[in-house]
Amino acid sequence: MTIKNKRGIFFTALVIVILSLFAITYTFYSATKQREPIQKRIETLNNFVFSTEEDIERKLKISGFRIIFILEKKIIETGAYIQNVQNEFSNIYFNGLPSTDPNYNLISGTTFNDMLTDLNNKATKVNAQIRISSPEITISQNDPWYMNVTLKSQIIIEDKAGLVKWDKNPILISAYIPIENFEDPLYIINTNGRVTNKIAKTPSQTFVQGNDISKLLTHLQNSYYLNKTDAPSFLNRMQGQITSTSNNGIESLVNLEKLTVEGIEIQDKSVVDHIYFSSTNPSACKVQPQGMPSWFKLDNAHLTTYQVTCAP
Repeated sequence: MTIKNKRGIFFTALVIVILSLFAITYTFYSATKQREPIQKRIETLNNFVFSTEEDIERKLKISGFRIIFILEKKIIETGAYIQNVQNEFSNIYFNGLPSTDPNYNLISGTTFNDMLTDLNNKATKVNAQIRISSPEITISQNDPWYMNVTLKSQIIIEDKAGLVKWDKNPILISAYIPIENFEDPLYIINTNGRVTNKIAKTPSQTFVQGNDISKLLTHLQNSYYLNKTDAPSFLNRMQGQITSTSNNGIESLVNLEKLTVEGIEIQDKSVVDHIYFSSTNPSACKVQPQGMPSWFKLDNAHLTTYQVTCAP
Protein backbone atom coordinates (compact mmCIF):
# COMPACT_ATOMS: atom_id res chain seq x y z
CA MET A 1 0.00 0.00 0.00
CA THR A 2 1.36 3.41 -0.92
CA ILE A 3 1.78 6.27 1.52
CA LYS A 4 -0.86 8.18 -0.43
CA ASN A 5 -3.42 5.43 0.14
CA LYS A 6 -2.56 5.30 3.82
CA ARG A 7 -3.15 9.01 4.10
CA GLY A 8 -6.49 8.64 2.33
CA ILE A 9 -7.60 5.95 4.74
CA PHE A 10 -6.49 8.06 7.70
CA PHE A 11 -8.38 11.16 6.57
CA THR A 12 -11.46 9.07 5.74
CA ALA A 13 -11.43 7.56 9.23
CA LEU A 14 -10.91 11.01 10.74
CA VAL A 15 -13.91 12.39 8.84
CA ILE A 16 -16.03 9.45 10.02
CA VAL A 17 -15.01 10.07 13.65
CA ILE A 18 -15.77 13.79 13.38
CA LEU A 19 -19.14 13.13 11.79
CA SER A 20 -19.92 10.56 14.46
CA LEU A 21 -19.00 13.00 17.23
CA PHE A 22 -21.12 15.66 15.55
CA ALA A 23 -24.07 13.27 15.35
CA ILE A 24 -23.72 12.30 19.02
CA THR A 25 -23.38 15.94 20.07
CA TYR A 26 -26.38 16.95 18.00
CA THR A 27 -28.48 14.11 19.42
CA PHE A 28 -27.49 15.03 22.99
CA TYR A 29 -28.16 18.71 22.29
CA SER A 30 -31.56 17.91 20.78
CA ALA A 31 -32.52 15.67 23.73
CA THR A 32 -31.42 18.36 26.15
CA LYS A 33 -33.48 20.95 24.31
CA GLN A 34 -36.49 18.65 24.39
CA ARG A 35 -36.13 18.11 28.15
CA GLU A 36 -35.90 21.82 28.95
CA PRO A 37 -39.65 22.55 28.57
CA ILE A 38 -40.51 19.52 30.73
CA GLN A 39 -38.03 20.59 33.39
CA LYS A 40 -39.48 24.10 33.40
CA ARG A 41 -43.00 22.67 33.75
CA ILE A 42 -41.83 20.51 36.65
CA GLU A 43 -40.38 23.56 38.39
CA THR A 44 -43.50 25.60 37.69
CA LEU A 45 -45.81 22.86 38.98
CA ASN A 46 -43.66 22.22 42.06
CA ASN A 47 -43.88 25.92 42.94
CA PHE A 48 -47.62 25.85 42.34
CA VAL A 49 -48.05 22.74 44.52
CA PHE A 50 -46.16 24.41 47.37
CA SER A 51 -48.23 27.60 47.12
CA THR A 52 -51.43 25.53 46.89
CA GLU A 53 -50.71 23.74 50.17
CA GLU A 54 -50.07 27.10 51.83
CA ASP A 55 -53.26 28.48 50.30
CA ILE A 56 -55.35 25.55 51.56
CA GLU A 57 -53.97 26.01 55.08
CA ARG A 58 -54.79 29.72 54.99
CA LYS A 59 -58.31 29.04 53.70
CA LEU A 60 -58.86 26.36 56.36
CA LYS A 61 -57.95 28.87 59.04
CA ILE A 62 -60.44 31.41 57.69
CA SER A 63 -63.18 28.77 57.32
CA GLY A 64 -62.49 27.31 60.75
CA PHE A 65 -62.65 30.67 62.49
CA ARG A 66 -65.92 31.62 60.80
CA ILE A 67 -67.61 28.27 61.44
CA ILE A 68 -66.67 28.36 65.13
CA PHE A 69 -68.05 31.89 65.27
CA ILE A 70 -71.30 30.70 63.62
CA LEU A 71 -71.58 27.81 66.10
CA GLU A 72 -71.09 30.21 68.99
CA LYS A 73 -73.85 32.43 67.58
CA LYS A 74 -76.07 29.36 67.43
CA ILE A 75 -75.39 28.69 71.13
CA ILE A 76 -76.40 32.26 71.95
CA GLU A 77 -79.49 32.19 69.74
CA THR A 78 -80.78 28.78 70.86
CA GLY A 79 -79.59 28.81 74.44
CA ALA A 80 -78.28 25.27 73.95
CA TYR A 81 -74.89 23.65 73.54
CA ILE A 82 -73.80 22.11 70.23
CA GLN A 83 -74.40 18.39 70.70
CA ASN A 84 -71.84 17.30 68.12
CA VAL A 85 -69.40 20.00 67.03
CA GLN A 86 -67.69 17.67 64.53
CA ASN A 87 -70.91 16.95 62.63
CA GLU A 88 -72.06 20.57 62.64
CA PHE A 89 -68.65 21.82 61.55
CA SER A 90 -68.36 19.29 58.72
CA ASN A 91 -71.88 19.99 57.47
CA ILE A 92 -71.31 23.74 57.24
CA TYR A 93 -67.88 23.34 55.64
CA PHE A 94 -69.06 21.03 52.86
CA ASN A 95 -72.65 22.18 52.39
CA GLY A 96 -72.59 25.82 53.45
CA LEU A 97 -75.76 27.50 54.67
CA PRO A 98 -78.99 28.34 52.86
CA SER A 99 -79.15 31.88 51.51
CA THR A 100 -82.01 32.60 53.92
CA ASP A 101 -79.81 31.85 56.94
CA PRO A 102 -78.72 35.07 58.73
CA ASN A 103 -75.16 33.70 58.85
CA TYR A 104 -75.03 32.98 55.11
CA ASN A 105 -72.70 35.89 54.34
CA LEU A 106 -70.26 34.76 57.03
CA ILE A 107 -69.58 31.42 55.37
CA SER A 108 -70.13 32.44 51.75
CA GLY A 109 -66.86 32.12 49.83
CA THR A 110 -65.15 29.92 52.44
CA THR A 111 -66.74 26.48 52.00
CA PHE A 112 -64.95 23.48 50.49
CA ASN A 113 -66.52 24.06 47.05
CA ASP A 114 -65.59 27.74 47.17
CA MET A 115 -62.00 26.77 47.96
CA LEU A 116 -61.86 24.24 45.11
CA THR A 117 -63.22 26.78 42.62
CA ASP A 118 -60.69 29.38 43.69
CA LEU A 119 -57.78 26.92 43.51
CA ASN A 120 -58.74 25.84 40.00
CA ASN A 121 -59.01 29.47 38.89
CA LYS A 122 -55.44 29.93 40.04
CA ALA A 123 -54.38 26.65 38.42
CA THR A 124 -55.75 27.81 35.06
CA LYS A 125 -53.24 30.66 35.09
CA VAL A 126 -50.39 28.13 35.00
CA ASN A 127 -52.21 25.78 32.59
CA ALA A 128 -52.90 23.18 35.30
CA GLN A 129 -55.90 21.66 37.01
CA ILE A 130 -56.66 20.42 40.52
CA ARG A 131 -58.78 17.51 41.65
CA ILE A 132 -59.55 16.91 45.31
CA SER A 133 -61.34 13.66 46.11
CA SER A 134 -62.60 11.90 49.26
CA PRO A 135 -62.26 15.01 51.44
CA GLU A 136 -62.73 14.69 55.20
CA ILE A 137 -62.66 17.57 57.67
CA THR A 138 -62.00 17.11 61.39
CA ILE A 139 -61.96 19.56 64.25
CA SER A 140 -60.09 18.70 67.41
CA GLN A 141 -58.05 20.25 70.17
CA ASN A 142 -54.42 19.35 70.78
CA ASP A 143 -53.50 22.58 72.55
CA PRO A 144 -55.31 24.48 75.33
CA TRP A 145 -55.37 27.68 73.30
CA TYR A 146 -55.93 26.46 69.74
CA MET A 147 -58.50 24.42 67.82
CA ASN A 148 -57.05 22.16 65.14
CA VAL A 149 -58.85 21.89 61.78
CA THR A 150 -57.50 19.16 59.46
CA LEU A 151 -58.43 18.40 55.86
CA LYS A 152 -57.65 14.86 54.71
CA SER A 153 -58.03 14.11 51.01
CA GLN A 154 -56.43 12.96 47.78
CA ILE A 155 -55.08 15.85 45.74
CA ILE A 156 -54.03 15.57 42.11
CA ILE A 157 -52.44 18.54 40.38
CA GLU A 158 -51.52 18.03 36.75
CA ASP A 159 -50.38 19.92 33.71
CA LYS A 160 -53.22 20.20 31.16
CA ALA A 161 -50.79 19.12 28.42
CA GLY A 162 -50.12 15.89 30.30
CA LEU A 163 -46.42 16.62 30.83
CA VAL A 164 -46.36 16.60 34.64
CA LYS A 165 -48.60 15.17 37.36
CA TRP A 166 -48.42 15.49 41.15
CA ASP A 167 -50.47 12.95 43.11
CA LYS A 168 -50.55 12.51 46.86
CA ASN A 169 -52.94 10.23 48.69
CA PRO A 170 -53.70 10.96 51.36
CA ILE A 171 -52.60 14.49 52.18
CA LEU A 172 -53.19 16.08 55.58
CA ILE A 173 -53.29 19.86 55.85
CA SER A 174 -53.97 21.47 59.23
CA ALA A 175 -54.75 24.96 60.44
CA TYR A 176 -54.78 26.20 64.02
CA ILE A 177 -57.53 28.51 65.24
CA PRO A 178 -56.81 30.53 68.40
CA ILE A 179 -59.66 30.33 70.91
CA GLU A 180 -58.88 33.61 72.65
CA ASN A 181 -61.63 36.21 72.23
CA PHE A 182 -64.29 33.58 71.62
CA GLU A 183 -67.10 33.61 74.19
CA ASP A 184 -67.09 30.84 76.78
CA PRO A 185 -70.27 28.75 76.23
CA LEU A 186 -70.47 27.91 79.95
CA TYR A 187 -71.19 31.53 80.81
CA ILE A 188 -73.63 31.99 77.91
CA ILE A 189 -75.76 28.96 78.83
CA ASN A 190 -75.65 29.26 82.61
CA THR A 191 -76.53 32.96 82.76
CA ASN A 192 -79.04 32.89 79.88
CA GLY A 193 -76.68 35.11 77.93
CA ARG A 194 -76.80 37.92 80.50
CA VAL A 195 -73.15 37.48 81.49
CA THR A 196 -70.60 36.58 78.85
CA ASN A 197 -66.91 35.99 79.20
CA LYS A 198 -64.39 36.17 76.38
CA ILE A 199 -61.53 33.74 76.70
CA ALA A 200 -58.32 35.55 77.62
CA LYS A 201 -55.19 33.79 78.79
CA THR A 202 -54.03 34.90 82.23
CA PRO A 203 -50.94 37.12 82.23
CA SER A 204 -49.94 35.73 85.62
CA GLN A 205 -48.33 32.50 86.73
CA THR A 206 -47.80 33.65 90.29
CA PHE A 207 -51.03 34.80 91.95
CA VAL A 208 -49.93 35.37 95.53
CA GLN A 209 -46.62 36.71 96.86
CA GLY A 210 -46.45 36.78 100.64
CA ASN A 211 -49.62 38.60 101.65
CA ASP A 212 -49.98 40.32 98.28
CA ILE A 213 -53.09 38.94 96.56
CA SER A 214 -53.38 41.72 93.95
CA LYS A 215 -52.64 39.44 90.97
CA LEU A 216 -55.19 36.87 92.13
CA LEU A 217 -57.74 39.64 92.54
CA THR A 218 -57.04 40.87 88.99
CA HIS A 219 -57.30 37.30 87.70
CA LEU A 220 -60.71 36.97 89.38
CA GLN A 221 -62.07 40.36 88.34
CA ASN A 222 -61.31 39.66 84.68
CA SER A 223 -62.13 35.93 84.82
CA TYR A 224 -58.89 35.13 83.00
CA TYR A 225 -58.15 31.55 81.96
CA LEU A 226 -55.35 29.14 82.69
CA ASN A 227 -54.59 25.62 81.51
CA LYS A 228 -55.82 22.95 83.95
CA THR A 229 -55.93 19.23 83.21
CA ASP A 230 -58.93 18.67 85.50
CA ALA A 231 -60.98 21.15 83.48
CA PRO A 232 -62.91 20.90 80.19
CA SER A 233 -61.33 22.15 76.97
CA PHE A 234 -62.97 24.81 74.81
CA LEU A 235 -64.26 22.02 72.55
CA ASN A 236 -65.77 20.29 75.61
CA ARG A 237 -67.37 23.57 76.63
CA MET A 238 -69.02 24.05 73.26
CA GLN A 239 -70.65 20.62 73.68
CA GLY A 240 -71.70 21.20 77.29
CA GLN A 241 -69.30 18.61 78.66
CA ILE A 242 -68.75 20.59 81.85
CA THR A 243 -67.37 17.79 83.99
CA SER A 244 -65.02 16.43 81.32
CA THR A 245 -61.30 16.63 81.96
CA SER A 246 -58.65 17.21 79.32
CA ASN A 247 -54.94 17.86 79.01
CA ASN A 248 -56.12 20.89 77.03
CA GLY A 249 -58.57 21.98 79.70
CA ILE A 250 -58.96 25.62 80.68
CA GLU A 251 -60.67 27.26 83.62
CA SER A 252 -61.59 30.68 84.95
CA LEU A 253 -62.83 31.98 88.26
CA VAL A 254 -66.41 33.26 88.13
CA ASN A 255 -66.72 36.89 89.21
CA LEU A 256 -69.96 36.66 91.18
CA GLU A 257 -70.31 40.44 91.29
CA LYS A 258 -71.05 40.42 87.55
CA LEU A 259 -73.79 37.87 88.13
CA THR A 260 -75.28 39.91 90.97
CA VAL A 261 -75.40 43.05 88.82
CA GLU A 262 -77.48 41.12 86.28
CA GLY A 263 -79.87 39.89 88.94
CA ILE A 264 -78.61 36.32 88.85
CA GLU A 265 -78.83 34.52 92.18
CA ILE A 266 -75.37 33.41 93.30
CA GLN A 267 -74.48 30.06 94.77
CA ASP A 268 -72.40 29.38 97.86
CA LYS A 269 -69.75 27.12 96.31
CA SER A 270 -66.30 27.09 94.68
CA VAL A 271 -66.04 29.81 92.03
CA VAL A 272 -63.96 27.63 89.67
CA ASP A 273 -66.16 27.85 86.56
CA HIS A 274 -66.55 24.16 85.71
CA ILE A 275 -67.51 23.50 89.33
CA TYR A 276 -69.66 26.58 89.86
CA PHE A 277 -71.74 26.00 86.72
CA SER A 278 -72.06 22.24 87.28
CA SER A 279 -74.16 20.17 89.65
CA THR A 280 -71.08 19.11 91.61
CA ASN A 281 -70.45 20.85 94.90
CA PRO A 282 -67.23 19.80 96.63
CA SER A 283 -66.36 21.29 99.99
CA ALA A 284 -65.09 24.86 99.60
CA CYS A 285 -63.66 27.49 101.91
CA LYS A 286 -62.82 31.15 102.16
CA VAL A 287 -59.11 31.76 101.70
CA GLN A 288 -56.12 33.49 103.10
CA PRO A 289 -54.17 35.76 102.77
CA GLN A 290 -56.98 38.21 103.42
CA GLY A 291 -58.26 40.63 100.82
CA MET A 292 -60.43 38.52 98.54
CA PRO A 293 -64.20 39.24 98.33
CA SER A 294 -66.32 37.69 101.09
CA TRP A 295 -68.09 35.44 98.58
CA PHE A 296 -64.83 34.07 97.15
CA LYS A 297 -64.43 30.37 97.88
CA LEU A 298 -62.27 27.59 96.44
CA ASP A 299 -62.53 23.85 96.75
CA ASN A 300 -59.60 22.00 98.27
CA ALA A 301 -58.37 20.70 94.90
CA HIS A 302 -57.75 24.25 93.67
CA LEU A 303 -56.14 25.88 96.67
CA THR A 304 -52.61 25.04 95.52
CA THR A 305 -53.31 26.19 91.95
CA TYR A 306 -54.16 29.69 93.15
CA GLN A 307 -51.54 29.65 95.91
CA VAL A 308 -53.85 30.17 98.88
CA THR A 309 -54.94 28.18 101.92
CA CYS A 310 -58.24 27.83 103.74
CA ALA A 311 -58.92 30.64 106.19
CA PRO A 312 -59.37 29.49 109.79
